[in-house]
Order: sequence, then structure tokens, then C-alpha cells
Amino acid sequence: MTLQSMTGFSRSTGQDAGFAWTWEGRSVNARSLDIRCRVPGGYEAVEQAIRAAAVKQFQRGNITLGLSLERVDQAQSRFRINRELLDQVQALHTELGDAVADTPPQIDGLLAIRGMLEPVVETEDLDDRAAREEAMIADGRLMLTALSDARCEEGRRLDAIMAEHLDVLADLTNAASACASAQPEAIRARLSALVSELLGTDASLPEERLAQEAAILVGKADIREELDRLTVHVAGARDLLAEELAVGRRLDFLCQELNREANTLCSKSADLELTRVGLAMKATIEQFREQVQNVE
Repeated sequence: MTLQSMTGFSRSTGQDAGFAWTWEGRSVNARSLDIRCRVPGGYEAVEQAIRAAAVKQFQRGNITLGLSLERVDQAQSRFRINRELLDQVQALHTELGDAVADTPPQIDGLLAIRGMLEPVVETEDLDDRAAREEAMIADGRLMLTALSDARCEEGRRLDAIMAEHLDVLADLTNAASACASAQPEAIRARLSALVSELLGTDASLPEERLAQEAAILVGKADIREELDRLTVHVAGARDLLAEELAVGRRLDFLCQELNREANTLCSKSADLELTRVGLAMKATIEQFREQVQNVE
């Protein structure tokens, strides 16, 4: 199964002797699965079948499905005269007598009266109706398959983009490791300045206090744990992309963890270059997160 985006569009059409129909499917981002299906009145069974198929096919996304129906045998439509209305018009003409023209009503005038012509409503054969519904359901499933294909195609593009972001993040993690090798020098300079400050304020400061301050400073500046976790999280993200399943929620959680480590790295930085790398990490993680929001 290919990694799926939550964005896509599809359409399918069908026709029988009396009607033509069109299915359309649209999908956008959502935290969960939300399916909305609109069909003409009387085709609720078709709606239920397509909704059930969509639930099986998709796991996340705001999905709107619509069926439009158009009659194609208008030329064969039959009409009849509304006899009751015609009798009323003739009775009224007789009743009015001299108040109206002595000539009888003309056929074109009579037919122009609203309601004089009525469409003949023919009872549809149940077998024909059932065959049409089955054809509509089949075309609806084709539409869902096309929508899934469109989401997969978008997912392939997202996969390539996110893989590039992870490559950049891995390179930045290596750069941060190189900067970390310069951390001891920066720590030593800060410690020296701190010792001078402490001794300047209190010349009798015990060595134990100095050692305590040094240990605290070194502990706060050690970024090895953050670098290790960043490496693990990047590898975890690559593994999720390789699964090609509905991994959007897990990737979103990893983005939070990556951002947490990058923030901690920046706060511990005692080096300008390491700070620059940390900020670049945060920007890359945000770009990665934006793409993750589109993943099923």
C-alpha cells in the first residue's frame, strides 16, 4: 500500500436507458475520518452502500461524495390534458356568456393555462430500478478507487519531499555533533569566567562549591543525549515512511519530539555555530511537520 495524502479529487459517470448520473469525490485534510454523501431522494440504499465502501477504503480525511442524476429520455415523456381543469374553464366560459367573446376558446390558449398539461407519471419497473441502483453503486466504487489513486499519487510526492527534509535534518544533526566537539572549549571559557566571578565576590569560596558549579555547568551544556534522540527520531520517521500505511498521526507525534530536542539543543548551546544549526533544525522540522499534516 502506498503512502496516502488526504487530498484528492475523482469523478465517474454512468447511464442507462432513462437516466445519466455522475459521481464526484473530494478529499481534504482532517484529524479523523469524516464522510459526507449526498444523493438524490429515493436513492438512500445507494448512499449507504457507497458510504460503507468509503469507510473501508479510507482511514482519515474530510471526504465529500456527491451523486447527480439527470433524465435522458425527455423526448419520450408523455403528457395528458387535465380534464377536470378543462371542464372548469368550459363551464366558466358558458357561465360568463355575453361578458366574453362569443368564439369558443382556442386550443393554444387552453394549453397555455398552467396545469392544463400534466406529465404522465409512469410506474417504474422494480427490476429496472434495482439494475440502475446496482450500476450506480458500481460507478460509485470506481469513483472511490480513483479518489484513492489520486491520494496515493499525492502521497508519493509528499514521500519524496519528506524524505528530503529528513536528509537535511540528518545532516544538521551531524553538523551539531561536530559543533559539540567545540563545546568543551566554550564550557571551559564559561567556567573560567564563572570561577573568576565567584572568587572575585568571595575569595574564601570552598573548592567543593567550585566543583559543584562546574558540574552543573557541564551537565547543562551536554547535548549528547539530544543528538542521540534526534538520530533515533529521524530513523523512526524513515521507518514510518517505509511502512506506507496510515502513519500520519505517528509522524505528527515524532514531529513534536523532534522539535522538543531541537529546542533543548538551542537552549544548551554555548556556541554561535551550534545555535545556528539548532535554528536550522527547527525550521526544517516545521517544514516536515507541514507536510505531515497532509498524510493519512
